[in-house]
Amino acid sequence: MKWLLLVGAIVCEVAATLSLRAATDNPWWYTLVVIGYVASFVFLARVLRRMPVGVAYGIWGAAGIVLTAVIAALVFAEPLTPMMGVGIACIIAGVVIVELGSHPPADEPCDRGELEASAR
Repeated sequence: MKWLLLVGAIVCEVAATLSLRAATDNPWWYTLVVIGYVASFVFLARVLRRMPVGVAYGIWGAAGIVLTAVIAALVFAEPLTPMMGVGIACIIAGVVIVELGSHPPADEPCDRGELEASAR
């Protein structure tokens, strides 16, 4: 459930950001901007009950950056350069490292309550 909520937060944030770009041509898009950002923060707040903030926010932010850059290139013909591709790869690598680092090593004793709380 936590991953579904996180995907919802990401999709809403990306939709709101792309709508913000579209609103430069048509102000009616601001409606979707407001709805998208509010929904994104509602989903993100629900995710934070089930996942560490560093991991949830890292994935949310990184996925938002990557998806926004790629979709903006497709929809608005904005540039997506090789250097941007390197940056996107670095963002993805960073999020993977943060996610892997959020779990205690197998040989390190862990409080069972902490383990159960992080699984939710």
